[in-house]
Amino acid sequence: MFELTLVWDWLGFAIRWLHVITAIAWIGSSFYFIALDLGLRKAPNLPVGAHGEEWQVHGGGFYHIRKFLVAPEDMPDHLTWFKWESYATWLSGFALLMVVYWVGGELYLIDQSKAELALWQGILISAATLSIGWLVYDRLCKSGLAEQPTLLMVLLFLLLVAMGYGLNQVFTGRAMMLHLGAFTATIMSANVFFIIIPNQKIVVADLQAGRSPDPKYGKIAKLRSTHNNYLTLPVIFLMLSNHYPLAFATQYNWLIAALVFLMGVTIRHYFNTRHARAGNPVWTWGLTILLFLGIIALSSAPMEYGDEEEAALSGPASILLAADGFEEVHELVQGNCSMCHAREPFWEGIRQAPKGVLLETETDVARQGRAIYLQAGATHAMPPANVTYMEPEDRLTIRRWYEQAGS
Repeated sequence: MFELTLVWDWLGFAIRWLHVITAIAWIGSSFYFIALDLGLRKAPNLPVGAHGEEWQVHGGGFYHIRKFLVAPEDMPDHLTWFKWESYATWLSGFALLMVVYWVGGELYLIDQSKAELALWQGILISAATLSIGWLVYDRLCKSGLAEQPTLLMVLLFLLLVAMGYGLNQVFTGRAMMLHLGAFTATIMSANVFFIIIPNQKIVVADLQAGRSPDPKYGKIAKLRSTHNNYLTLPVIFLMLSNHYPLAFATQYNWLIAALVFLMGVTIRHYFNTRHARAGNPVWTWGLTILLFLGIIALSSAPMEYGDEEEAALSGPASILLAADGFEEVHELVQGNCSMCHAREPFWEGIRQAPKGVLLETETDVARQGRAIYLQAGATHAMPPANVTYMEPEDRLTIRRWYEQAGS
């Protein structure tokens, strides 16, 4: 059991590493092309069909870039497609979702105080949010609302808020934030896979066949690309939120997520306007600060915890609770961990239990057995800086308890 736990944790780390790398590549290229597109300038010597050009300097060299609204008259033999950054980000993120929230669903996914669900039911809801959400969004974009982009964006925002509220009625706060981010990222990546790239391929095929491309395909792709532009920053926030309980471990976490989406709009509007050389809308920063102050105010609302003692333990947690040495481990956790990981922490400077992890009752400790083993037994990650002076033999006690429970 302990060897599998270590390998599985390293697997999660490796996938997370891959996910971060691919996300950097995708977001970086996205931001670059948005800035490039908005910064294009007219020039007297542009070829037929060219919308604008840009001169850039980087790495000791100069680059001369031109954009064609449809396509050049002569299609080049070599054409670079920017798509695998998006696909790899989504695939690695989905793999991470399965490793952390599906396999570890009893701990991280389902909140039994909100909804008494079996693990398979929670996984089914998890998967459904990604697919159903995309189908609803795609249908909205293909309706007449495509001609009213502002109204469409408002409806998309309301869809995201409703999704966050609904997920919070079933999942833990941490899982709600992560799934809302995954749902949004699915929209973004699906836009690339189902709309943007296919439309570009239709244009290329028409050119190669000697037909005049229909500009509607570029217009449709532009709409989806605009949505991706404004959704990028909120997705990053939601993916990072699992490290900050002030964001996810409050009863108003879904409202915090809603305000974050609005912040994504105000921040991107500022940079989009600047890149387009259309002004300096500094008012967006004032509005962003007000939204952020609203988030801080919502995070200060008192925590409400369900009666975890009433929920019956099952699976690995029940085995750990009955294992030899549990009483001693529980005492160690009480003396070294519960001052911070409590419903009302009494360690100075800590207002809410880090990552929402509670380690007060026997049920708490049994449920968090794997995390205790990894953080305080197999490694010295906890307590931070060993502020409680946990002895090596105490860590050995934790390891023996967890390892023999799986033998």
